[in-house]
Amino acid sequence: MNYRHAFHAGNFADVLKHGLLCWIVNYLQQKEAPLCMIDTHAGRGIYDLSSPEAAKTAEAGQGILKILRQDAIPAPLAPYVQLVRAQAAGAYPGSPLLLAGMARQRDRILSCELHPQEAEALRLATAQTPQVRVIEGDGYRKLPGLLPPAEKRGIVLIDPPFEQPDEMQVMADVFIRAHRKWPTGVYMLWFPVKDRAAVARFLDELRSAQIPKLTLCSLDVARPEGLSASAVLLANAPYTLKGEWAPALEWSARILAQGEGATSKIENLTEAHEKTAGERA
Repeated sequence: MNYRHAFHAGNFADVLKHGLLCWIVNYLQQKEAPLCMIDTHAGRGIYDLSSPEAAKTAEAGQGILKILRQDAIPAPLAPYVQLVRAQAAGAYPGSPLLLAGMARQRDRILSCELHPQEAEALRLATAQTPQVRVIEGDGYRKLPGLLPPAEKRGIVLIDPPFEQPDEMQVMADVFIRAHRKWPTGVYMLWFPVKDRAAVARFLDELRSAQIPKLTLCSLDVARPEGLSASAVLLANAPYTLKGEWAPALEWSARILAQGEGATSKIENLTEAHEKTAGERA
């Protein structure tokens, strides 16, 4: 799968991913201590929803634009929606701009981007935010050297374009290595749910690595063709996640449904794994 973000900016998967990202950052900022926010696949920062790429798929119309038309927004989605509404009409902020919009003076944002043209566009998009540092290069390779951050608190977003057939395996390997270097950080791993067998292998590998506090959030909009479901794997998620996000995800599934049977789910993978292991013993 090739998930070039210019074609998919603002779609239902972005609502899930970016909604969770902004909510987690907002939660972490309840404490005054500074945060380090790392984005391994940052992209260009801002996307024109009228561009030929976005117009070709029109996915924002079934995603964020539907959300923006609602009179009442669930509280967990409010930080994200507020940041999107602050942009110029027809512009959608990617993860680095969302983080830049939330950054306090002492916070730090490290945005990795492999492609030189995209990295330069990101520098221009974040030029007025001194907390942002754009790192040109492969985010997978750069991440271990950025950990643990001096701030001790923060979040890592791993959100690759899924251009390679072994992307799930690479993401698992990098995450396990990163978690061993910084086990107390919050991690977000986004992935499309297309090959369910590959997803199952990915989750089994992470369970086998004995990483604690793993939570899976998923959203399936029942789209008849193309990508219908995506998920975010969280490590060290805020303890209020399920209580706050289960209703918000149910609302999102209803609003963003593209067919019959749209669903959402929040699952504590660690508890499920420990229970199964205990039963085997």
